[in-house]
Amino acid sequence: MHLEDMLAYNKRFVEGKEYEKYLTDSIPNKRMVIFTCMESRLVELLHRALNIQNGDVKMVKNAGAIIRKPFDSIMKSILVAIFELQADEVVVIGHHDCGMSRVDTTALKSKMMEKGIHESTIQTIEHAGIDFEEEFHGFDTVEESVQQSVNLIRKHPLLPPHVKVHGLVIDPHTGKLDIVQKDS
Repeated sequence: MHLEDMLAYNKRFVEGKEYEKYLTDSIPNKRMVIFTCMESRLVELLHRALNIQNGDVKMVKNAGAIIRKPFDSIMKSILVAIFELQADEVVVIGHHDCGMSRVDTTALKSKMMEKGIHESTIQTIEHAGIDFEEEFHGFDTVEESVQQSVNLIRKHPLLPPHVKVHGLVIDPHTGKLDIVQKDS
């Protein structure tokens, strides 16, 4: 499906008032923010596996459900969900068979150059203090990665003590969830 197809569908969606069944406000019904991977297999599966409906949670995504820096855009989104949108629970959900577990940064640089990114651009970025390996490396196990993200959130200096932070792993084939860390 290309953008033109999506826009044509959207026009019919709006004209048919199909949006009415999704109307809700901006406060999540379940007072929860979920941080997960951008994995396309989870677009519908995650919602169905957790019985999440439109308006139930705030959803934040990136490649691998990885937080490495305490003041990155993911953490900012989580904090806004807590302080401005009344979320009082955070759930980090990684998944088995994640592409981030296989990222080879040397191969990634080569792919970038094959697609037209000049090696000098990558070198300039690295000379500016951006560690390519640190920014793009994946992880060994999804459980360790989820635990690392949970720990970063839980230990954040701006996280209120009452907010619970959990870590789960979902199977992208069956939707089965396993607990990595459950806050009591």
